[in-house]
Amino acid sequence: MTVSLAKDAPAAAWPAGFVVNPRQSHLSTELIEAYRSVPVPHASDCMGRHTGARGLIAYHGEQPATIAGPALTVRIRPGDNLMIHLAIMTAEPGDVIVIDGGGDLSTAVIGGLMRTSALARGIAAFVLDGALRDVAEWKEGGVGAFARGNVHRGPSKEGPGALNVPVACAGLSVMPGDLILADADGVVAVPAADAESLLAKCRAHAERERAINEKNRTGEPDWDRFNTLLRQKGCPV
Repeated sequence: MTVSLAKDAPAAAWPAGFVVNPRQSHLSTELIEAYRSVPVPHASDCMGRHTGARGLIAYHGEQPATIAGPALTVRIRPGDNLMIHLAIMTAEPGDVIVIDGGGDLSTAVIGGLMRTSALARGIAAFVLDGALRDVAEWKEGGVGAFARGNVHRGPSKEGPGALNVPVACAGLSVMPGDLILADADGVVAVPAADAESLLAKCRAHAERERAINEKNRTGEPDWDRFNTLLRQKGCPV
């Protein structure tokens, strides 16, 4: 299976259960770079405070900045990594490979050899609703790895699976080409159409938090702020 086959083969040529769509990316390099200074909790707060993946563990090393990149999405049969290999081969530098593995922890679907390929291709990170293996290698860093868990048991390469389709990953809904943000606090997906406007909201949010933090440093209770909140709830303060 070659890259040209994945791009050019008619849909009817693929067996049932296999879907390969073109890679999607409509985000400018400048916009992606700007998001590398945005903490994931700020983006999550600005999208309603209750959005983002749950239950993922960061397996890579130190991460000085937010990982930001377009989503290359993969849906696999639990325990099978055939289509993840295709995703790695078709990814562009900076892509984040988001894998819907059904939350299966019985079998690892990415490991050290795939990490080596990802490093060579400049892939920014994997976000996996499933298990990985070769934990010591992922800890060396260089490519982000967020997964539900780890196990030594290895995968099959039979398929089926789908590439560049809508996926659900650890409670996170992701469309191909969405902006993925990931840091020590977790992972969120920003719809590509909202990325530009959300950046301004994130910057304003950061400034509000800076002002609150400066107030907190004084050690003085912020009675005005919290009394206002309590009065809005009908509390007699």
